Amino acid sequence: MPFEFAEKKLQGALPVHLIARDGLEAAGLAPSTIAWAKANGFSGEAGRTLVLPGENGALAGALHGIGDGEGTLGLGLLSKALPEGDWHLASVPAEPELAAIALALGSYVFTRYGKKPGKALRFELPAGADAGRVRRVADGVFLARDLVNTPTSDMGPDDLEAAVRNLATIHKAEVSVIKGDDLIEQNFPMIHAVGRASSSAPRLIDMVWGRQDTPKVTLVGKGVCFDTGGLDIKPSSGMLLMKKDMGGAANVLGLASMIMAAGLNVRLRVLIPAVENSIAGNAFRPGDVLASRKGITVEIGNTDAEGRLVLADALALADGEEPQLLVDMATLTGAARVALGPDLPPFYTDDETLASDLAGASLALEDPLWRMPLWRPYDAKLSSKIADINNVTTDGFAGSITAALFLKRFVEKTSCWAHFDIFAWNPADRPYGPAGGEAQGIRALEHVISSRFG
Repeated sequence: MPFEFAEKKLQGALPVHLIARDGLEAAGLAPSTIAWAKANGFSGEAGRTLVLPGENGALAGALHGIGDGEGTLGLGLLSKALPEGDWHLASVPAEPELAAIALALGSYVFTRYGKKPGKALRFELPAGADAGRVRRVADGVFLARDLVNTPTSDMGPDDLEAAVRNLATIHKAEVSVIKGDDLIEQNFPMIHAVGRASSSAPRLIDMVWGRQDTPKVTLVGKGVCFDTGGLDIKPSSGMLLMKKDMGGAANVLGLASMIMAAGLNVRLRVLIPAVENSIAGNAFRPGDVLASRKGITVEIGNTDAEGRLVLADALALADGEEPQLLVDMATLTGAARVALGPDLPPFYTDDETLASDLAGASLALEDPLWRMPLWRPYDAKLSSKIADINNVTTDGFAGSITAALFLKRFVEKTSCWAHFDIFAWNPADRPYGPAGGEAQGIRALEHVISSRFG
């Protein structure tokens, strides 16, 4: 990678001074540096970087504004703003490990289709940061971003399976796959129904890692590699980003990468129903009634609410083991974006301890999450006149909540379950990452899982 950390001091590394808003005078800078900053209108505003001139046209360092404490992840801008070379932070930040993670995340570039790599920068690892953890967190985030950014022509169900197998090879995990009509024979009827119209067969990918006698942690990720909406077809504008509809799968794989790289004391299981919601003569239809693995019959009110169907069969399988922790992640509803926007994913759980731990990790790691309620009175909105349940409501209200309530019906035995309704996308450049695929919630989840099972 063009960007890298050095765990030892770099000879000749230039300093980056972190300056609070209107904090030039209190930063212990040389008078000439303060004069240069003032001449260039720099006063420590968040996100601005100003390089400092040295002798004979050389660089002497840089100033970087941190504003009024907007957050440590803002340091990710340095990975793009600084000239190439060796650098170090002139003072140890309050959160040195998070600062290092920010620098790493900000360096990301998706290069598969010819875009040039980022700048060749080396940074001294801030004192107090764990180099191994910084690397495995960055690797997990980059894996999730790469998978989401890859178009469906190169990231269909076959390719997603290949990505899982590659990750499994790296960490010596085991992978099994139930594919095509075998899904019917082995009782995954909704995964089959959603994916059967595609030329790429639907499948359930099952990766297992770790000793069997350790606590069970199971991750389920929505792997809809492209979503046309099915027969309830989306408008063309609604399909433009549908390569990211496997963002839940990408995120759980990024999280799995972190867990396995850390060697946590868990039996990790990753379940990914990988399908393409396509249109053909054998596509499932509005009004159809589908059987499910759990035995619940589901009337199809809308074929564009397919993610919850494939997740339901996978969750029913996961629930049978009663893991100590069960997490599912999915780009499930537009309603979640209407409620909280693209940067703040909602999560749902009845476990108060887990909710508290996730909220704390979210704040500490600047990995935004917001708890939403599993509001039981809304469960009746999913009623059907001919089946046990409908996959959508008729009034269009509380779409993210009712989707979570739908999934909850398929998790009965596991006491500690959380559902994450993520966007998996940056609609614009952020300090910690460019516009495009994004990992959401997995840094906070990694912290919680490490704290519980490390």
